[in-house]
Amino acid sequence: METEHPIRLTSAELSSLWSNYMFDSMSICVFTYFLEKVKDEDIQPIIQQAMNISIEHIDTIEQIFADEGIAIPIGFTEEDVNTEAPQLFLDTLFLHYIKHMAKGGMAMYGIILPNIIREDIREFFSNCLASTTELYNESTSLLLSKGIDIRPPYIPYQKDVSFVEKQNFLAGWFGEQRPYTGQEVMHLYANVQTNKLGEALSLGFAQVAKLKKVRSFMQRGKEIANKHTDIFANYLRDYDLPVPMTWDHEVLESTESPFSDKLMMYHISLLNGSGIGNYGSAISMSQRRDLITSYTRLTAEVGLYAEDGMNLMIDNGWLERPPHASDRGELIKHKR
Repeated sequence: METEHPIRLTSAELSSLWSNYMFDSMSICVFTYFLEKVKDEDIQPIIQQAMNISIEHIDTIEQIFADEGIAIPIGFTEEDVNTEAPQLFLDTLFLHYIKHMAKGGMAMYGIILPNIIREDIREFFSNCLASTTELYNESTSLLLSKGIDIRPPYIPYQKDVSFVEKQNFLAGWFGEQRPYTGQEVMHLYANVQTNKLGEALSLGFAQVAKLKKVRSFMQRGKEIANKHTDIFANYLRDYDLPVPMTWDHEVLESTESPFSDKLMMYHISLLNGSGIGNYGSAISMSQRRDLITSYTRLTAEVGLYAEDGMNLMIDNGWLERPPHASDRGELIKHKR
């Protein structure tokens, strides 16, 4: 039970609310464009559901910040979306996008929620997790009903219990190699899917970005995503496991941007962070040394790409400063 006197937001609560505001303000711009362009009557309600969730999040966070006397971020506004631009992605990519963004949201809220203490903020993020889970389920069901979602690979049921007896269970570079565990298959397959989505978005953004440096950055991102997809796909093919389809064909030929370069750069930065998190999860659930080594190496590559993206955003004045700890040394220095 909360005490009656005001309880300040902790660093976890403040930073999570701030980050959520930035993400949802971006999402509103994206969904506004999607709603303007979508033609499939089955997909339109899912986009509207996603939009309503983001609007509700923004309204709640703005009220919390106002009550606490916290500056509301600029985030992204109607200036960052151009609904008059031609359709850049097919309707089916809209649906894949919502499913995978909801998937990332569930993972994010699962990390945030255990670090939240204040009751009203716990309730907010609990509701975020519930509504995002519902959105994921709705979008997945629609994808399956349309026959355009592919289930992860099947592996045999175990008929009896056994124990690992050989050290080569951990091997992967030389000598006898075991097939992948179900967890390893799950992460390989999921990372193929997320990289394919990143590749499609980067391709579309590269076509429409205004600044040459942004176009080059997006093209580089497409190449990295394609490379990582091939690596994970080859691991799956080694044991005759299916590889998810590509979504490049769902990117249309428009060169007029529906989004600001600032929004697209921020979006790719989110995907980079999510990708690094996905690889970290995969490392924690993999035992084969070759998989761990690949994930570690590819994480470093994404990290360098993400750093270059942040520098590009800083150079253009697009990166809002997030909540941060006080620099006590600097405060003391100015006092003299």
